[in-house]
Amino acid sequence: MKFGRHGQKHSSSLKLVILVSLFALIGAAVVIVDLLWASSPSAFSALRYVSDNWPLQQSPTLVIPNRNLTSHSKAKDKTKEKDGAPGRLLSATFADLPAPELQWEQMPSAPVARLDGAAIQIKNLLFVFAGYGTINLVHSHVDIFNFTDNTWGESFPMPKEMAHSHLGMVTDGRYIYVVTGQYGPQCRGPTARNFVLDTETKQWKDLPSLPVPRYAPATQLWRGRLHVMGGSGSNRYTPELDHWSLAVKDGKALENEWRNEVPIPRGGPHRACVVVDDKIIVIGGQEGDFMAKPGSPIFKCSRRHEVVYADVYMLDDEMKWKNLPPMPKPDSHIEFAWTIVNHSIVIAGGTTDKHPITKKMILNWEIFQFDLDTLKWSVIGKLPYRVKTTLVGFWDGWFYFTSGQRDKGPDDPAPKKVIGEIWRTKLKF
Repeated sequence: MKFGRHGQKHSSSLKLVILVSLFALIGAAVVIVDLLWASSPSAFSALRYVSDNWPLQQSPTLVIPNRNLTSHSKAKDKTKEKDGAPGRLLSATFADLPAPELQWEQMPSAPVARLDGAAIQIKNLLFVFAGYGTINLVHSHVDIFNFTDNTWGESFPMPKEMAHSHLGMVTDGRYIYVVTGQYGPQCRGPTARNFVLDTETKQWKDLPSLPVPRYAPATQLWRGRLHVMGGSGSNRYTPELDHWSLAVKDGKALENEWRNEVPIPRGGPHRACVVVDDKIIVIGGQEGDFMAKPGSPIFKCSRRHEVVYADVYMLDDEMKWKNLPPMPKPDSHIEFAWTIVNHSIVIAGGTTDKHPITKKMILNWEIFQFDLDTLKWSVIGKLPYRVKTTLVGFWDGWFYFTSGQRDKGPDDPAPKKVIGEIWRTKLKF
């Protein structure tokens, strides 16, 4: 009896071991199949579909789904970077925002291509100044485009001492005030020299120099004074907060020295600066920029960390800077990419935050509208391609842009070719 019971227990234990082993083998098989499925293209597509359709918060007023990423960004996500780490989905900050399609018409190109140039519109004429032709070539002349017959006309030289890029510039309707900027190609140093152009006689005159030079400061005329704000310091990188003003009238300085004003809340270059409704409004920009490589005899440009922002500041009667609603996405290189249309500020193109993996610059092609009645931003269209430091104008219902540096193509938002093309589209809102 005892032997029999022992035999039964042994038999039962053996069955239990076999059963447990069988379940273990089945479990292992399920894990292997699951892993194989997860690594298959169809599985990746399914997971990607979920990710692509998950909404990300882009700003307090815009929600942008990840499916709006450019095909370039999606392609990058499927590849491995140099360090072997897999790509990842990008925040919608780096995506093209949804925008209405506009019908663009190409006009005669400018006599030269230019990057980081400047432009001022006076009535039907667009005065286009300076800029890089290439990294080793800068322009030192002015070209004029006539919006009435869509032709490029007169061209004339700038003063030899005048900066060639990163200029501050504004007009009173006849005289164009030109402030500071970079002198020479590559990443050479800035000049504190300032000039004024009489657009009727094409004559240049000197203005008192700035206390210290700046790169691409925000510049405007307000209440009879020429205001210069922010920009980058003499090393081309450090964002500065200084704000100076100089009394001017009819192309002449009424003072010999610049006056200190309330510093701007955030420094840096490449911002739009607008006077409207007796207020100064400063839009977008960045902190940091390319610097000259230490020890380089040609001041060769070297990339440094930059932060692009969407901040908007206003200065009014109280002489205190106030925050206005930020742009729909960070935007820089827009100092001459704006115009006023029907009590709205319209801004075209620019650059946004760098690609978080490749660290390449990403260009914008959105056209932003800031309604001055509602203080709300919207995207009202897009350019034919992404482009930074473009120069814009508005005449007889037509919105124009010319020059700058465009993208590598529809699927690659990184900068490539410096252009002189000019395009226009009808703009109504």
